[in-house]
Amino acid sequence: MAGKPKEKFKKDEIAAYKKILLSRREVLISNMAHLEGEALKTGGSDSAGELSKAPSHLADLGSDSYEQELALGFYENEEEVLAEIDAALERVDESKFGDCETCTDFIGRERINALPWARLCIDCKRKEEGE
Repeated sequence: MAGKPKEKFKKDEIAAYKKILLSRREVLISNMAHLEGEALKTGGSDSAGELSKAPSHLADLGSDSYEQELALGFYENEEEVLAEIDAALERVDESKFGDCETCTDFIGRERINALPWARLCIDCKRKEEGE
């Protein structure tokens, strides 16, 4: 008794998803460059009369520190998504796009439409999150 045939994306669908992934990748790289600048930015006034770039008030120092930490957190999140997109592009090149990495079943169009870099089908993702 043969198993159920595995659903796959057609070549034109894969090309469309690859285009989406590459576009999202470009946006992330641009965002990351901006966030990196924000995370590395030192506080203080930009006025030419200031001798120091240090904030003049402790509250300013706290605000600057918070903004830098926030930018760094966003940067790290974008970096994780970028890694997922790069992995999805590798799966496209290896003809494995749309296959669950755990059970090898088809991930499903709805899930891929929502998250084109998804690695796992919804059932395997639920199991992973339950652990």
